[in-house]
Amino acid sequence: MEENKIKGSKILLVEDEETMAIGLEYNLTDEGYVVEWAKNGRDALNFYDKGRYDLIILDIMLPYFSGFEIAKEIRSRSPKVPILFLTARTSSEDRVRGLELGADDYITKPFDLREFLLRVRRMLLRGRWYSDVSKDSPKAKIGDCVVDFDNLTVKSKSRSITLTSREAVLLRYFLENSGRVISRGELLENVWHLSSEVETRTVDIFVSRLRKYFEPDPDSPIYFKSIRGEGYLFDKR
Repeated sequence: MEENKIKGSKILLVEDEETMAIGLEYNLTDEGYVVEWAKNGRDALNFYDKGRYDLIILDIMLPYFSGFEIAKEIRSRSPKVPILFLTARTSSEDRVRGLELGADDYITKPFDLREFLLRVRRMLLRGRWYSDVSKDSPKAKIGDCVVDFDNLTVKSKSRSITLTSREAVLLRYFLENSGRVISRGELLENVWHLSSEVETRTVDIFVSRLRKYFEPDPDSPIYFKSIRGEGYLFDKR
């Protein structure tokens, strides 16, 4: 039943390595997705200008425009479309930069094809799930901020912020589990749908971003509290 929800999902694959791109396009198509392949950064932006996509798979090192530049441009236009970085660059600085630009996930080459396809599937399912639940519970209040999950905005008296889809899903998970300690492993498994044994720096980056949006003083959080050795406690107050 879940598979039927994502069959026919449209994916923009941005990859300049032809052998890699052909293999990925074949396997993604075999999963029932519709794939368009952009061979460089310029083509990627042209494709994006003309189409609507359910997922962007994006290499970092590309001719004309880097994956970072493309992600920044796409995020400025659409906070909801999921972005998966697929790259041979493995440094933590690249991972952090990609996530800070609004990427939802990051997988490094070489990679296991089954893991890659699983991440794609989870990202697409999460997008469908988010569309459904945002209709049932479209708004929430944290401090003086009002969150609109339908259009992914956070508004207060002093500013307005647009969330990415991953930030919104993470925030909703905290709201639904307010008042109890949540481990990083639990967040990875339930928000990212990854094994809790993988590196957890990603979780910390996203929580740090939520603190910047909602905390009066991000260095002394009152809503998104760190519990040493255990994880996080969300206190809605």
